[in-house]
Amino acid sequence: MSSSRPPRILAVLAVLVLSSLVAASLPAQAKTRGTVYPLHTNIVATTFWVGEIFDPNAEDGSQMISTYDDNWYRSYGGCDGVEVGGDCRTEKRTADNDFFPRQMTPKQNPFYLDLPYDDLNDKAGAKWRHRHVPWAKKAPWAAIAADSDASIMKNRWVKITRKGRTCYGQIQDAGPGKYHNAKYVFGKGNHRPASKRYNNAGMDVSPALNGCLNFSELDGQDDKVSWRFVDAVDVPPGPWTKIVTR
Repeated sequence: MSSSRPPRILAVLAVLVLSSLVAASLPAQAKTRGTVYPLHTNIVATTFWVGEIFDPNAEDGSQMISTYDDNWYRSYGGCDGVEVGGDCRTEKRTADNDFFPRQMTPKQNPFYLDLPYDDLNDKAGAKWRHRHVPWAKKAPWAAIAADSDASIMKNRWVKITRKGRTCYGQIQDAGPGKYHNAKYVFGKGNHRPASKRYNNAGMDVSPALNGCLNFSELDGQDDKVSWRFVDAVDVPPGPWTKIVTR
C-alpha cells in the first residue's frame, strides 16, 4: 500500500503552507491592529532640532524649549547636532549609526516631529481638543484630556513616508506657523496646511527623520512627505524604538 497522500489533500496543504509564508513575510506596518487614521499626502516638511535658534527675536524662533516642555533642551540631553562657536547646528544622519546624533547621547527619542496643533498652550487648540483630537475620548487619553496641564498630542506616533522609505517619529512640539490647524491635522479630506510660511510646510522633522527619509536637503523646505497618525501597537521595531519618549 502506498503511503503517499491523495493529490487533493496535498494541494490543500500546499495552499495552507503558502498562505502562512505570505502572512509571515508581511511587513510589520501592514499588520494594522490599531485605528487607521487619515492619510495626508504631498506635504512639505522642514527640519528642526533641539537646541536650534534660527531667530532669537521670534516667539517661535528657538528650539531650546517646546510647547510641551519648557526644559526641552535639558530633557533631551543637549544640542541634537553639532556645537559650532556656541551655535547648535544640524548634521547629516546615516543608517550606520541608526540616524542618531554622533556627538551626544540623547535621553529621549531622536525621531521627533511637530504638527500644527497645540492642545496645551494655544487657547483654541486646548479648548477644542476634546472635539478635534480623535483619541481624546479613548483610554488612556481620556483621563489625560481632563487635565489642563497635560497634552494628549505629545509623544503620539506618526508614520511618515517619502519615496518608498517609511520611518516613524513622536510628536514633541507644535508648528510650523499655526497652532490649531485642526482641519489639516485631523481632517479626512487630505486638506492643505493653513500656514503659508516655509513654503507652506505642514510638519517639521528631526535630523534623525531627515536622514531616515533621505531628504534631499539637510535644512531646506522642498522635501515632501506623506504621513498619518498611528497607534503605538502599529509601530514596528526600528531605530525609532531604541529610545521611546514617555
